[in-house]
Amino acid sequence: MARFEVTRIDDLDRIPVGEHGLLWRPVRRRLDIGAFGVNAYTCEAAGEEVVEPHNELGGGAGGHEELYVVLSGHAVFTLDGEEQDAPAGTLVFCKDPAVKRSAVAREAGTTVLAVGGARDAPYRVSPWESYFAAKPLLSG
Repeated sequence: MARFEVTRIDDLDRIPVGEHGLLWRPVRRRLDIGAFGVNAYTCEAAGEEVVEPHNELGGGAGGHEELYVVLSGHAVFTLDGEEQDAPAGTLVFCKDPAVKRSAVAREAGTTVLAVGGARDAPYRVSPWESYFAAKPLLSG
């Protein structure tokens, strides 16, 4: 087993999920990270969803806090109905799992890294991850 690994976002799989151009970049699965959840999301066109509308209360999420990092491009986040401009380099932290959040790309190729986990609890892989990973097999 390797003690470390180096990769690039562009080398990760690009798995279409959702209905609005969202591409899942499975960081956690690719690197076999077990301590916390981390994934990236990319959209190919301006106006597409780069973070799907959700909160972290249900669906096996376990009340996650989430940090979003806009790696490239430009996004607009909507947090409990309030818009926040988020060009590359912006950090958006949702401490309260109940915050309804989403983001839309203002530029083609916008990529957002999402890191999350439940405060003071061991990390558990979210059930949706297996569903996302199986999507390419379902559409073939």
